[in-house]
Amino acid sequence: MKIVPICVLFILSFLAPLGRAQSGTPSAPEANPGRPTVSTPATLTPVGYLQFENGVLFAEDSTEFSKRIGVGQVTKLSVVPRLELFLQSEPLVISQSKDQAAAHEGDVFAGVQSVLFAGDESRPTVSISYVRRVHASVAPELDVGTFRQSTSILLSEDIKGFHFDTNGILAEQVQGDVRRAQFGQTLSISHSLGKFTISGEVWHFSQPFDKGNTVGNLWAVSRALRKKLVVDAGFNHGLTKTSTRWETFVGFTYLLPHRLWTARPGFLP
Repeated sequence: MKIVPICVLFILSFLAPLGRAQSGTPSAPEANPGRPTVSTPATLTPVGYLQFENGVLFAEDSTEFSKRIGVGQVTKLSVVPRLELFLQSEPLVISQSKDQAAAHEGDVFAGVQSVLFAGDESRPTVSISYVRRVHASVAPELDVGTFRQSTSILLSEDIKGFHFDTNGILAEQVQGDVRRAQFGQTLSISHSLGKFTISGEVWHFSQPFDKGNTVGNLWAVSRALRKKLVVDAGFNHGLTKTSTRWETFVGFTYLLPHRLWTARPGFLP
């Protein structure tokens, strides 16, 4: 699967207009959480600020394990208004299967996300992302499995008080010398209720090596304690026989309050 050249061409095509700011970027930086939903927002984090997304996920009743606890961490940095870099990892995975417990480090992924079309009141924000695994783990996987590389089209829009995030995903899974394509679709809808935000999501991924499909329904609640700090909690329920039956999670998103570099006059980044 020649995913890398396609993504590079897309990103390079949109580096020319980087002087224009991404629509909707606030003057006072605010956290832009990508968790806890499966969907990733098409919008980026504030330029020059490190954002940390941390959480713990407990899962049970899956094809590879009876119980699994994973500590997740994502670090994001937008270097210019249309380009974001990120690193995703699981520093610790504790699993139990057939009365045997094990602890391992999880996989590590590096990625880039680029805005193709900046959104406004009449049109959505559309982005493309590319992710590649840089460290493989022997820890048991969730129902989605682990890909070697993936590319996604991401769309985010606000309509009448509701926020929509939807992703179309093409990934490459590998077992030995065999490579298979995996397809995924996600749709997340969120709405503010007072100080809280309620999110509901449906998602689907093919399972090329199991010749099956995993489908889930996720619900979460989040609250912004400050502009730079958002906490969240929720659960996900698998809907097919090859899905992880239950997942519960809790975590937070924190935007580092200090910019890593000083913006030069007349140059937005």
